[in-house]
Amino acid sequence: MDVDAYSYAHRRSWDRLDQLARRRKLSGAESDELVALYRRTSQQLARLQSHTPDPELIAGLSALLARARGRVLGTRTDTWGEIGHFFTHRFPAAVYRAWPWWASVAALFVAVSAWLAIWIEGSGRARELFGITSDNSAITAPGGAFETYYTEHPNDAFAAQVWTNNAWVAAIALFTGVLILPAVYLLFMNALNVGITAGLMAEADRLDSFFGFILPHGTLELTAVFVAGGAGLKLGWTLIDPGRLSRVEAVARQGRATATIALGLVGVLFVSGLLEGFVTPSPLPAPVRIGIGFAAEALFLAYVFGAGRRAALAQDAAAALPVEESERWQTTSGTR
Repeated sequence: MDVDAYSYAHRRSWDRLDQLARRRKLSGAESDELVALYRRTSQQLARLQSHTPDPELIAGLSALLARARGRVLGTRTDTWGEIGHFFTHRFPAAVYRAWPWWASVAALFVAVSAWLAIWIEGSGRARELFGITSDNSAITAPGGAFETYYTEHPNDAFAAQVWTNNAWVAAIALFTGVLILPAVYLLFMNALNVGITAGLMAEADRLDSFFGFILPHGTLELTAVFVAGGAGLKLGWTLIDPGRLSRVEAVARQGRATATIALGLVGVLFVSGLLEGFVTPSPLPAPVRIGIGFAAEALFLAYVFGAGRRAALAQDAAAALPVEESERWQTTSGTR
């Protein structure tokens, strides 16, 4: 079977089934059409399961059938259950599937930032190139601009401000990734900013202050940016190399995964905003503040590589189940 051709031939009926399953009210004719499309799509899914190992295609059709089945049986959508399923399955699974991309982004970001910091600390040429003045005490001195940035605004207002700003940066990294170069430029400029600041603080012998203010929130915040950048670049690479799918279908599929990551990162950046607004400028000792930041980072990584890995494996396993079992898998916890 040519899976791409088969999917293309039936795409309109699948989209129509999705439309009918999402409508709040159906006419008699539309209800009959919903039932007919549900039965036909169930047969098509069973046929696909015997010919293709593609877990995302199978999982997508299974989710569509689960939604349509609920409508056919007259059940109501559990909104809170859907939200819970998003954060326990869909979002962590999408982040887990993209981890080689965002881990690579993280490694390059740290390497570039560290190299820039070392270069700026000991090179007059670097200062000349970046237009850095010889006296930066207004920034690096105790109580200077670097430190007061975190304390000059009320905590709640500052948390909201950084949440909005970081969400905007992550969104740009995600959705300009399809063009690749804009996302690379954005990530480089962020690495440049971190590297220059670290280099100036190191030259002033104040790296302890730099890490004391950056690490409590920056570990989770930068991880969110890395995830956004990695997912965006993966989307861009899918446009270049769609694999065995058509370019349109491959980009559409990866675009849905990217949108899932974008929505979930809003919550991650909300947590990092709270850390930056309330923990970073707090009077707690630096080791305690840094420990809180590392704990938040560890929880996120455990979430991705624990719940995310399990959810991704569940999606893969669902692709091998008979259609009725696959639907049941999609409507329950995602595990057997």
